[in-house]
Amino acid sequence: MFNFLTGYGRPANYREVLAAPHFMLEGILERIERVITAKAEGRHARIRMKMNALVHPEVIEALYRASQAGVPIELNVRGICCLIPGVPGMSENIRVVSVVGRFLEHSRIYTFEHGDEVEVYIGSADLMPRNLDNRVELLTPVKDPICRAEVLDTLERCLLDNVNAWELQSDGSWTPVIAGPGDEPRSVQRELLALTASRAAEASTQAP
Repeated sequence: MFNFLTGYGRPANYREVLAAPHFMLEGILERIERVITAKAEGRHARIRMKMNALVHPEVIEALYRASQAGVPIELNVRGICCLIPGVPGMSENIRVVSVVGRFLEHSRIYTFEHGDEVEVYIGSADLMPRNLDNRVELLTPVKDPICRAEVLDTLERCLLDNVNAWELQSDGSWTPVIAGPGDEPRSVQRELLALTASRAAEASTQAP
């Protein structure tokens, strides 16, 4: 990657990371197809993502195909989303939420579940033409078990938010996600703040 950025070497494919503008789009589409194949074979299949924007037409079409194949898809998209969820026969298996709270959501998480395997990626790229086709961006797999659990826990909290979350409807409108009777109010930002404070307090009591 350094040689590519400095012009010293040509773009090269990588064993683990997904790098734009040459290989990331292809890698994302390939992983969506893996999930579709798993669903067709009767194995566990699910896609979950967190990003700032979802605009790239090829990714949107691939997610539509996955939905039509019966794959459940959950997306946390903070800003612009050109995908239309909840349309019968096209995207009824897709849910899109946006969390708008005290802090500006900016992390990107991409997970592809097929069979017993869960591929988890974090990185710099949103799913937009400018990110996937025109810029140098990087997504890296998260393989350390502790780090994977942390990333997946954060994504789960984002998708369960019922305090600052809005859900995209099939007509393009956004409706607030409201906790039902007896449901516990869940705010991902408050929960992560409390978790961070708890860890900091615990660390401060440990002997150097």
